[in-house]
Amino acid sequence: MKNYPTIIPVFPLSGVIYFPKTNLPLNIFEQRYLNLVNDAYNKDKLMGMVQSKKEDNSVYKVGCLGKISDYQKAKDGRVLINLTGITRFEILDEKINDKLYREFKVNYKIFEDDLIKETQKIDSHSLIEKAKIFFKRNGLLLNWKEFEKLDQNQKINTLAMIAPVTNEEKQKILETVTLNEKVKALESIIAFYLHEVSFSNQTIQ
Repeated sequence: MKNYPTIIPVFPLSGVIYFPKTNLPLNIFEQRYLNLVNDAYNKDKLMGMVQSKKEDNSVYKVGCLGKISDYQKAKDGRVLINLTGITRFEILDEKINDKLYREFKVNYKIFEDDLIKETQKIDSHSLIEKAKIFFKRNGLLLNWKEFEKLDQNQKINTLAMIAPVTNEEKQKILETVTLNEKVKALESIIAFYLHEVSFSNQTIQ
């Protein structure tokens, strides 16, 4: 198993929960994040994404390491990148530096399954059927034929990333350790929304 750096540059971003085996396009224009992306690109192309909290300067303890798989400079100074998710990490501590951006000491151990080829078949049929109803009710269009071509990890992570649920709920899904736990957590959250909608549509006599 490949060893990833224990100190990584991290881009804290509110409302963006990013999962392994998914792609995240980013439009970078702030100087501190231009520095981060350029430094990462020139080093090993690795950077972390983590959701920032609303209060003070804190971040959630679990984020996702990504690799810059596409890098383009715009004429106006912006940098457009695509980040491909590799594995989740747990933040241990913040590293004090003299850079404009933040770096953290991280540990990947708890999420080592992200780096292992999935061999156990997970039953996600019920989840996907609920997701189809849920997405349709929320006006979200997904090419389900193309979706079926993804491997099971990509399917679950894609649904978790794009599902119209709260950031806190997505963070909860991100922090589940196994794929099976992730399926159960996501299905439970979607079922709650479907039940709530169906209950609110009932007419009380």
